[in-house]
Amino acid sequence: MTKLKISKKISTALINSLSAGVVPRLGVEHIAVGREKELASLLKNLDDIAEGVAAFRFIIGNYGSGKSFMLQLIRNRAMEQGFVVADADLSSERRLAGSNNEGLATYRELMSRLATKTRPDGGALVSILEGWINKIQQEVVKDTGKRPQDDGFDDLVETKIREVVQYIEDLVHGFDFGSVIVAYWRGYRTDDDNLKNAAMRWLRGEFNTKTEARAALGVRVIIDDDSWYDYIKILAKFVAEIGYKGLLILVDESVHLYQISTTVTREKNYNRLLAIFNDTMQCKAEYLGVIVGGTTKFLEDPNRGLFADQAWRRRTKESRFAAQAGVQEYLGPVMRLNPLTQAEIFTLLQRLTEIHALNFAYEQVLKNSQLQDFVKEIVNRLGAEALLTPGEIVRDFISVLNILQQNPEIAFTELIHGANFRPTAAGGNTNLDEGDAAEFSL
Repeated sequence: MTKLKISKKISTALINSLSAGVVPRLGVEHIAVGREKELASLLKNLDDIAEGVAAFRFIIGNYGSGKSFMLQLIRNRAMEQGFVVADADLSSERRLAGSNNEGLATYRELMSRLATKTRPDGGALVSILEGWINKIQQEVVKDTGKRPQDDGFDDLVETKIREVVQYIEDLVHGFDFGSVIVAYWRGYRTDDDNLKNAAMRWLRGEFNTKTEARAALGVRVIIDDDSWYDYIKILAKFVAEIGYKGLLILVDESVHLYQISTTVTREKNYNRLLAIFNDTMQCKAEYLGVIVGGTTKFLEDPNRGLFADQAWRRRTKESRFAAQAGVQEYLGPVMRLNPLTQAEIFTLLQRLTEIHALNFAYEQVLKNSQLQDFVKEIVNRLGAEALLTPGEIVRDFISVLNILQQNPEIAFTELIHGANFRPTAAGGNTNLDEGDAAEFSL
């Protein structure tokens, strides 16, 4: 195996995240195993989005199958390629629609987590706008020879800003969005922090009344629970016009929509999701990608899942030809994460062993035969199907590595063959509702 070359920061982030049972934000590419076809399909979507079309994908799998991991992997790839990316986990407070601004709460979360290659940790909205303004100023200097302090320079900059803004004014609410962008520029030009802050508050959906927004910015509308997706479409076109490849929205934990107890509210959320699906699939949106992670029940439950709606069933049901041939269709709207093979699990354990040794600066002692022994032990105790969900064994394996590193007198064979070793089983408590189960996705 090729020796890994990763920094201490990344190895620490990986070990800490994996030990805690959460998906790492950094270094996920170093533990990406067995998802080459799925990743290639999502990268093809990125190519399409960069050409000006839109894309919508579901990533469906059971707990621990790798949904969150795939979302994180494509997030990092998209930023590397020059996309603006935003991700959010749904919850009881953050949905797509609701009576208490739950949809707006999701929009606000997306805006707070807006990220680019230079601002990968979120909060990139200010840097996106100011980076664009600086670029326009440089272009004016180059094209006209004027300097920022010269008369007429600011007017030339504003003219170029309005040239971009006019491309989004034909969209629903595009004129008001453009007016706020111009207001931000004016605040930037005059060092008016109040005006800049008001523009940012509006873009982040933080104004509560139209009166307040009109007084601060002169616009008559605000971003609310009914209109927030329209502004996502506007933002996608805007960032494409100012030099990015497009906008990628990642939504995880959609099982929270499935768990809504009130039928009317649940269907309202499903209908909002259907509107987003139709918009992107019919290319009514531009430069926009939406990827939603969900469980099999969220999609297929005939009573509470998307399949309860014939419109959703028709759009997302697996092709009978793919089912008949026993193959995965990677280009359809639904991507199902199949279990990893034992060989892929073995490769994953190799990488985890090497990363652990690099992080704690010790000589790697576990041999391939011992890793294979660990795999066999898990198979024997849980059964092969339980093994093949990587989320069910990664924390166990990291724990084994920690114990061996801290207690060199303990033999690996003694540890994993001991009578008290009980690997974590998927869904061991069958009385738990799916939403109550802890999830570690890889």
